[in-house]
Amino acid sequence: MKYVIGVDLGTSAVKALLVGEDGRVAAEASREYPLLTERSGWSEQRPDDWVDGTLGAIAGVVRAGGVDASAVEGLSFSGQMHGLVLLDREKRPLRNAILWNDTRTTKQCRDIEAALGADLLAITRNPALEGFTLPKLLWVKEHEPEVFARAETFVLPKDYVRYRLTGGVCMDYSDAAGTLLLDVRAKRWSDEGGRRVGLDVSLCPPLVESGALVGTLAPEAAAACGLSPATKVFAGGADNACGAVGAGILGDGAAMCSIGTSGVILAYEPDKDRDFAGKGHFFNHAAPGAYYAMGVTLSAGHSLSWFRDTFAPGVPFAELLAGVGSVPIGAKGLLYTPYLVGERTPHADTVIRASFVGMDASHKRDDFARAVMEGITFSLNESVELFRAAGKSVSRIVSIGGGAKNPVWLQMQADVFRAEVTAMKNEQGPGMGAAMLAAVGCGWFGSLKECAEAFLAYGAVYEPDAAASARYAELFEIYKEVYAATRGLNGRLAAFRQ
Repeated sequence: MKYVIGVDLGTSAVKALLVGEDGRVAAEASREYPLLTERSGWSEQRPDDWVDGTLGAIAGVVRAGGVDASAVEGLSFSGQMHGLVLLDREKRPLRNAILWNDTRTTKQCRDIEAALGADLLAITRNPALEGFTLPKLLWVKEHEPEVFARAETFVLPKDYVRYRLTGGVCMDYSDAAGTLLLDVRAKRWSDEGGRRVGLDVSLCPPLVESGALVGTLAPEAAAACGLSPATKVFAGGADNACGAVGAGILGDGAAMCSIGTSGVILAYEPDKDRDFAGKGHFFNHAAPGAYYAMGVTLSAGHSLSWFRDTFAPGVPFAELLAGVGSVPIGAKGLLYTPYLVGERTPHADTVIRASFVGMDASHKRDDFARAVMEGITFSLNESVELFRAAGKSVSRIVSIGGGAKNPVWLQMQADVFRAEVTAMKNEQGPGMGAAMLAAVGCGWFGSLKECAEAFLAYGAVYEPDAAASARYAELFEIYKEVYAATRGLNGRLAAFRQ
């Protein structure tokens, strides 16, 4: 049996999957590393912590799988997006990495908007948000000019790890699309965009496809993780792109609903000219020649965990949600908006906050739990609605994460989204997508679609119920009014937040 390894470099930990030619996960291992929050709104990590964690996770998965090093043909990566790793001429980090969830760059976002105007969306297909990489580059240039002056290039998190394992520096298109420096349609760094914000794009690394063979393991790295120096290394992709590959989102009409701490609606997009007017994200896919559209709910699963921890501490989620199926649609007139930390799609708003609307003395805990689930699903449906308004078909949705573990919630998604919804039998997230890139790169399959047919399996299918969908559609119209009705109030309340 031959094997590949998929490495998923997350924000709190790195996870490695050992996957055989039959698509089965033979072993998995993970290693955690610290998050550094020196100031409010700052979020950083030490790049070398990722390297140590990755080498440890790979070594752990090889040991756990009990396989000979020569049986592992290749490996690839999925990585947290947007994080800035500045490198000097010797390819050493000049400072800690600034992560995707760092919010210090609001001023730089406004500067980018002023410099590029409407061309920002025309070139990058995405709005200027604090999470992206370009605002971080401009922040370092402004606040740490001596550091910036020593920078030879920059990479994203997984790219630094891959460089340390192979000695080669590059970046794949799916991750580059999240920098605000890539011309997404043309698949090249934007000289015009860089010039207008005062950044020389010679700072940007070479670009490759996600499935590109970029080298083999350096001898020291191979020795550290228990693999052969002949192990092939493939570029890999952004975590959302690899998550889409790992869920089989590889054809038009297919979409993914991921409910973790945040929530994502991601839809395969073959048309590079589809216009979402900047209200959703538009990135290059890890699948060659394809793109994906994406909408984000900042507090999806976070809303449910907040509700549990605040009003039912210690109660298992299975117990918390046991009664929601007996609560009617609309939670007896109770409506929730999941804006605990602001919102992303379609409202890029850091000030808006969550609301319960319609509470009365008759409401019980099950009613509130149902309202929270419905509010999360309505927020995600705003992304589905945005895609359809742009002429995109969304007919089949693969649900992953916490929202795929509850049958009531799966049926709710089908009814609200008005689409067929299915969960996965063997959900492994972005790590599986990375393993699939390696499997195709090693020649096991002719395409990612062929690999998906062999590696991925799906569970029960939930079809939308016409009557329930009609009822939810009425409620959704009310839900959409709450944002506008509470936006001004939350702006005034912001002065009282401590």
